[in-house]
Amino acid sequence: MKRTLAVNPIQILRIDRLDMGRWDDIVTAPRSDETDKGTGMNMRIANLKDLAQILDWAADEGWNPGLGDAAGFFAADPDGFFVAEQGGALVAAISVVAHSAEFAFLGLYLCHPEFRGQGIGYSLWKHALDHAGTRTVGLDGVADQQANYAKSGFVKTGSSVRYEGVLPPVASRNVRLADDADAGVISTLDQQANGVTRPRFLNAWIAQTDTRKTLVLCSGSEVTGFATIRRCRQGVKVGPVIAPDTAQALELTKGALQALPSDHVIIDVPSENTALTNTLIGAGFESSFATARMWRGTPPVASGTLAAIATMELG
Repeated sequence: MKRTLAVNPIQILRIDRLDMGRWDDIVTAPRSDETDKGTGMNMRIANLKDLAQILDWAADEGWNPGLGDAAGFFAADPDGFFVAEQGGALVAAISVVAHSAEFAFLGLYLCHPEFRGQGIGYSLWKHALDHAGTRTVGLDGVADQQANYAKSGFVKTGSSVRYEGVLPPVASRNVRLADDADAGVISTLDQQANGVTRPRFLNAWIAQTDTRKTLVLCSGSEVTGFATIRRCRQGVKVGPVIAPDTAQALELTKGALQALPSDHVIIDVPSENTALTNTLIGAGFESSFATARMWRGTPPVASGTLAAIATMELG
């Protein structure tokens, strides 16, 4: 059964601006506990404190989360993060974030090394997918799990490739920091580029913080693209990057680096964007890994303006 998401937009903004040390001040989502008969594990909805631990696990696996990712992710769907626990300790995690009534995205599928191979992760997988209901579900799957995802009805449609390198920050008169008046056009550009409406995620993601900045690309008075850059445990990630063409995507990315400079730049590029891929490789970027973009259900129809995805965890 599809769960109803009762999220107050004002609360989302408060979550995004929280002091990340004040976890216990958050009112967590109602828990839906379930004990798996096969493994004996308790499965429940995660809270924000749990999510911080999950992202620490992700960092240990080399995923290099953003410094403010926990609050931004949680705002997208507070009922969309799940954990399995034993004796009060977390042993596995997964997210199935419902972006809209039509689409959800699966990520953060992790199991503590001591508990792997016991069916715990798969039990949690099935439990969490119930949250998606009849929605089309997307994911970015690592190579060694793609066959397992296919058994659950996921079909590969492309790849997301991580490129890492150095890019000089360059100021441009066509690029500026986004402000509140840009929210509507940013939402439209994101929907066109991804084929998915994701207001809760986007509302938190484009908020200007000390570790995350969103910039817009302008042609005269018209906003034609945007990019978000965020500090990570290592370097910065730039994504999404949405622009009419590769040259303007690069202009936007270099402008974003003016806002958050770093000598370690990470960009996750859809495999079909060969023009940006070739440009980055020509600039000395190297691919560090790739995931398969897979969908269960009818994939969204995108416009082709997506130069870089926002995250491999939430799409």
